[in-house]
Amino acid sequence: MKKWLVILCLAVGLIACQQGIISDDPTLRLTFSHDTVLFDTVFTTMGSSTKQVMVYNPNKNAIHIDQVSMREGKYFKINLDGENNPEQLRDITLRGGDSLFVFIRTYIDPLNENSPVFIEDDIAFGVNGNTQKINLQAYGQDVIKIQGEDGLKVYPQNLTLTNQRPYLLYDTVAVGGNLTIEAGATIYMHTGAMIYAYGNVTAKGTKEAPIIFRGDRTDRLFDSVPYRMASGQWNGIYLLHAKNVMPTTYTMDHVHILSGGIGLYVYSEATGMLLPKMNLTNSRIHNHSIYGLVLQNVDATVVNCEISNCASYCVYLAGGKHDFVHNTIASYYGYPYTNLNLHQNIFADDVAAVYINNLSKNTAKTKSSFTNCIITGGRKNSLMVATPLPDYYEGRFEGNYLRCDSLDKAYAKNNVYASDSDTMVFRNIYYLYEEYHYYDFHLDSLSPARGIGDSIAALEYPTDRVGIRRKQRPDAGCYEYVEE
Repeated sequence: MKKWLVILCLAVGLIACQQGIISDDPTLRLTFSHDTVLFDTVFTTMGSSTKQVMVYNPNKNAIHIDQVSMREGKYFKINLDGENNPEQLRDITLRGGDSLFVFIRTYIDPLNENSPVFIEDDIAFGVNGNTQKINLQAYGQDVIKIQGEDGLKVYPQNLTLTNQRPYLLYDTVAVGGNLTIEAGATIYMHTGAMIYAYGNVTAKGTKEAPIIFRGDRTDRLFDSVPYRMASGQWNGIYLLHAKNVMPTTYTMDHVHILSGGIGLYVYSEATGMLLPKMNLTNSRIHNHSIYGLVLQNVDATVVNCEISNCASYCVYLAGGKHDFVHNTIASYYGYPYTNLNLHQNIFADDVAAVYINNLSKNTAKTKSSFTNCIITGGRKNSLMVATPLPDYYEGRFEGNYLRCDSLDKAYAKNNVYASDSDTMVFRNIYYLYEEYHYYDFHLDSLSPARGIGDSIAALEYPTDRVGIRRKQRPDAGCYEYVEE
């Protein structure tokens, strides 16, 4: 037994000795966990998150690294096992089978460009007369930063957001006058940022140049998981109307509102005949940790919109006349519809995708109608109409696909109701990040929502949210089915 122990100790000692012997063999190479490191869009003057690369010596013998250097060193900074002084990144011995950590950040000065600028550099490792490189890439983007004192930036009069450069809203922005947003504008929202608009709002995007509201994290949680897929990154957009002010008008077309706490909250103190008016068309409100669209004391027309994946109500209506035509309202938020915890708030299973509140005495009368819409999701009852006299509710439901108890009322006709399993409605109701599958609310080829829409109601809206022409017997929802 002692003999074998001696032999084992000698073997271990010889291996350790070999690992410490520096070889000058020019065929020996380092290996890297990544040969290329790509930073997503980096805002100038803001800096990036830190990325990590492992440097391995897979050989039996130690390797002497003459120097670690940058080709330019202007935009990227590296830290090698705790050392970030370029003059000290030389004469490094890496034992056989050992590794080093390289941490990389980028900081880009203003570029005076409207479009993103491609930035590139290399980390070079000199070993035994050879040079090995790790390529570094990033896109630098100049932004217009809006930041106030004590977390609040006030515009007492009008504000126009152009499409020349993206905006970074760092704090709460309050607009006392009219808010105008040009087609193609992108508004990045920092953690906790929100917009309060007290006047008219005009945000007219196009299919080719939509207006986008999203969080300001452009990096990734993991290689296959961008931060933009995480909800609750910013607070929300609030359109507010005071009681004694002339009713405001809100026009929003081709607007994407993504991954906040509350997507769009529209509220008026008025409860009489003259209420603010909203026209929301061809837009997408997706992935919010509380509500998607809230309308209180507002007359609204909502057409060709996808309002999807909210922890609480996707749509909450209380006070006003609301006409919803050809919208897809779908909530498959959180487990078991994703295998990654991306969501901050998970509400009870009985929270409906659409909640119509006609009970409150503090709001105007509620009259909400849905035509050729889809209302469904992971909850058993995705539609709730709360009204004191259900048989006399003045709204209307026609040509819809609904996951709810059958509306056996005079105001509901020609609707299709979901069975216990309605997994074939859409192309994909899951987020499986290892397989790069993300929610897709276009219709499945076997979808029960195909061809059930009211033809007469569809005549006024002959194309869907992305410009596809509707058939004579239109599909319910905002997307007309197209063969893949």
